[in-house]
Amino acid sequence: MTLEIITHEALLPIRHGFFTRKGGASSGIFAGLNCGHGSSDQTEAVAINRARAAAAMGATPDDLACVHQIHSADVVSVTRPPGAPARADGLVTATPGLVLGILTADCQPVLFADPTARVVGAAHAGWRGALSGILEATLDAMETLGARRANTVAVIGPSISQRAYEVGPEFLDTFLAEDPAYSRFFAGGEDDRMHFDLPGFGLHRLREAGIGRAEWTHGCTYSDPERYYSYRRSVHRHEADFGRLISAIRL
Repeated sequence: MTLEIITHEALLPIRHGFFTRKGGASSGIFAGLNCGHGSSDQTEAVAINRARAAAAMGATPDDLACVHQIHSADVVSVTRPPGAPARADGLVTATPGLVLGILTADCQPVLFADPTARVVGAAHAGWRGALSGILEATLDAMETLGARRANTVAVIGPSISQRAYEVGPEFLDTFLAEDPAYSRFFAGGEDDRMHFDLPGFGLHRLREAGIGRAEWTHGCTYSDPERYYSYRRSVHRHEADFGRLISAIRL
């Protein structure tokens, strides 16, 4: 099966892609393009999937730089793929040919580019990372490589949508303690439950940070099992594990 790669005109002409689960070598609950070594999928299948994603980016697996994601605001600047992935949630580079990769399964995959300065970035932004400042930290790291915030574009890929993201009162309280105005990203649910707008929050943080342009591709990871992996859906289905989608960008 052919790989399915979502792109956005805002990032062009920079080569990039938000990969769906279509076209991979994994089977069972991981069926498709599972690129997560952290899953219990077969190591060989994950390696094949990552090689296919790298090839689609015009690169080899050796050109693919990823991080060990920890829901932080930590960003690393890379000039070559690290031997042992750093513990971080963002990467930036000005090195041509190096592919930055982020893995997600409901969280926001965010790709950044300043096409004039020739600097790119990628971030894994779940609610915790977004609230802690991973998006702003990625912009800061890009600026150290010569990017200008006003010239930088960021695109959020498929993520869990508000209608599928039910949370409890403690979750809401965490956001209101940071800024009472964040109540705008919550809609009422049943009883004491709320629905959180993760992509909307990500767009807000990016725009407040002074980025030149911020967009969302749309697409709900929870609601479209044919195209996307979803951690929350796997929990609701009582599945033993879940696959990870890859999003990538390169100069």
